Amino acid sequence: MTVPSLARYSLIATTALALAGCASMGGKPVKTLPVADASAQLYDARGADRGRADFYRDSDGLRIELVARGFAPGTYGMHVHAVGRCDAPDFASAGPHWNPTGAQHGRDNPMGAHHGDLPNLVIDDGAIGRATLKLVGTRLSGDGALLDADGAAFVIHAQADDLKTDPSGNSGARVACGVIQLPAEK
Repeated sequence: MTVPSLARYSLIATTALALAGCASMGGKPVKTLPVADASAQLYDARGADRGRADFYRDSDGLRIELVARGFAPGTYGMHVHAVGRCDAPDFASAGPHWNPTGAQHGRDNPMGAHHGDLPNLVIDDGAIGRATLKLVGTRLSGDGALLDADGAAFVIHAQADDLKTDPSGNSGARVACGVIQLPAEK
């Protein structure tokens, strides 16, 4: 065995031992995170990573765990949109808000709210945006579900949603978008 081969073998063995040590964490079992039932990787118009929305089935419908990166402090509207496309620069390809029941927009609208309405995302100075959201009575697949023939997208807007104005809450331009996708088959 040559010296470079011996060094490479030693590096591989050391890495394997280190990983095994991390996995055992001092004899305590390592808690694994649940795998999302669907997810949307969020990008801005330049293609930069802006976070991720993970969707989990639960007893009430769907739970969304959101992490938003690279946003200035402020309040941003966010919605589930009806089409699973995110063509830059304006993400208009994501279509209107997901509204399978034909309701008006806005949690504070006496005629609303539709299924794509979500609360505003508030990001503090120096923070990564995080939110846990619920889509009660919503399914990922099947009749009337979120992921129909043309899919769906998760969108973050430039401004706060006023929670009452139909059809979009005056939330401004679409600044980040991600197509909601089921996990890849293994």
